[in-house]
Amino acid sequence: MKIKAQSDAVACIILAAGKGTRMKSKLPKVMHEVARKPMLLHVVDTALALKPQTVAVVTSPDMTSVRNALERQYKDKVANAIQQEQRGTGDAVKAAKAALKDVTGTVLILYGDTPLIRTETLASMAALLKKNSKLGLVVLGMEIDMPNDYGRLILDKNSNVERIVEARDATAKEKAVTLCNSGVMAVRANLLFSLLGKLTNKNAKNEYYLTDIVALARKEGHSCGMIKTDSLELLGVNSRAELACAEANMQRRLRKKAMENGATFIDPASVFLACDTKLGQDVVVHPHVVFGPGVEVADNVEIRSFCHLEGAKVYEGAIIGPFARLRPGAVIGESAHVGNFVEIKQAMLERGAKANHLSYIGDANVGEGANIGAGTITCNYDGYAKHRTVIGNNAFIGSNTALVAPVIIGDGAVIGAGSTISEDVEPDALAIARAPQKQKSGWAKSFRNRKNN
Repeated sequence: MKIKAQSDAVACIILAAGKGTRMKSKLPKVMHEVARKPMLLHVVDTALALKPQTVAVVTSPDMTSVRNALERQYKDKVANAIQQEQRGTGDAVKAAKAALKDVTGTVLILYGDTPLIRTETLASMAALLKKNSKLGLVVLGMEIDMPNDYGRLILDKNSNVERIVEARDATAKEKAVTLCNSGVMAVRANLLFSLLGKLTNKNAKNEYYLTDIVALARKEGHSCGMIKTDSLELLGVNSRAELACAEANMQRRLRKKAMENGATFIDPASVFLACDTKLGQDVVVHPHVVFGPGVEVADNVEIRSFCHLEGAKVYEGAIIGPFARLRPGAVIGESAHVGNFVEIKQAMLERGAKANHLSYIGDANVGEGANIGAGTITCNYDGYAKHRTVIGNNAFIGSNTALVAPVIIGDGAVIGAGSTISEDVEPDALAIARAPQKQKSGWAKSFRNRKNN
């Protein structure tokens, strides 16, 4: 499905061809996850929120897995471009020219390893460029106390950017500047590729620096504007330590948003969210809860400590945990209870159903008001295929019961504790399937006497 371009047309180029050798990983750097989503996909989603004419992602020839992931996730919403050789950021942007085709308006240049960049920031850059006709481009800057390898933004007397100096090429005076370049730019489309064609590689790395287009634009009479934002938003990930820093900052952002929307976190720092976690109002989340991808929680739910939820839906008034695990396909109905050391997978607990402790419920339907006793398991896998268990409304499953699927337990039925049930049970029936109890009087005393003599 093609995205309708906004009237203030923008296109986005995302540079993602870096090898990421400092990550020491076989996984491409941009595919490492933050809040359970690859960094590159965070940036693509941020770009798509602008409703651009085109989003082009630049990768290297050997990054087939990245291009396949983009195809699976976005279909024709994202165009692929390949940088045949890594000859610098200017060369990488040039590689996207064919993918941009007849783009007009503003081109935003982003990076696949900056997952915290916000749509609002990009929109502000595009708006500034549209507002001021004297500007040929806008760069995104940040203040950093210890800039190290970041390029420095050198301003003129009007606070426009005069030039960007890479750290390797900077003088001692320029290195003392703390206003740094993030790499993110907004450039007029009709100017961008003209400037790229004039780049040279006469620098310390023999590369074509994208940053050199600032000086080139000024020579042609264009000014370069700047927007400054928090350096944490512009954090680039090049190592495992920086990945952990990005994760921590993303988690703070997600927790803040969830609490602003009406959820309560008893100990926010101990709760981990996926980027798509949806929490309703008056949800209470206790310490040490982990949300994987695909979790939706309705209003007035309580999630107690040490729970793990992934691919699950929880309806209003339910209580989860402590120490519960909801796996993909788990659906917990209104006012249902899932207690400690209970695992739910591809199963529905209807309104008011309870599984309060020590149970596994997989590939099952549990009816309204049903009670699942401790130690109950649904035996859903026969080594070849999964089979379903259906438990009727208000049924009572005694402790330590094994339900061998496929099997149906009727409404109101009672299963005696310790049973192994492999046949359907009628509604309102009592089913007991266990060996009869035998008793040998005096046997225990006799046994001890023999052992003690």
